[in-house]
Amino acid sequence: MLGADMLSWWYSRGWKIFTAKLFDKLRDTIDFFSLTSLLRTLFAPFRQISAGKSGTNAALGDRMRAFFDRLVSRIIGAIVRLLILVVGGILVILQLLLSMALLVAWPILPFGILVFGLMTMMGVRLW
Repeated sequence: MLGADMLSWWYSRGWKIFTAKLFDKLRDTIDFFSLTSLLRTLFAPFRQISAGKSGTNAALGDRMRAFFDRLVSRIIGAIVRLLILVVGGILVILQLLLSMALLVAWPILPFGILVFGLMTMMGVRLW
């Protein structure tokens, strides 16, 4: 009975729990890299550093310096965010592929124990 109960759990409730945990981990990875926030703020100044506002009464040199300071800050912010987006995107894709492979392997695993047990009893050596 224990084996039948284990298989019943494995192919019903266990599979649902395993799937939910895999999706939670995927969601956590997306949240860790803040991919949606990074896309939304791609061209925002780096670490919100800004040269401040130069009014219309400021000298032309001060206004130009403030403009280029903000421009450089936005370029650095875009580069840093793009790098994090690329790394996060690659890791999310890899995690998604691994999760799909694990979901496909889940129903096969109980039979693997049986197969390896039979192979051991038959004297088959794997290495």
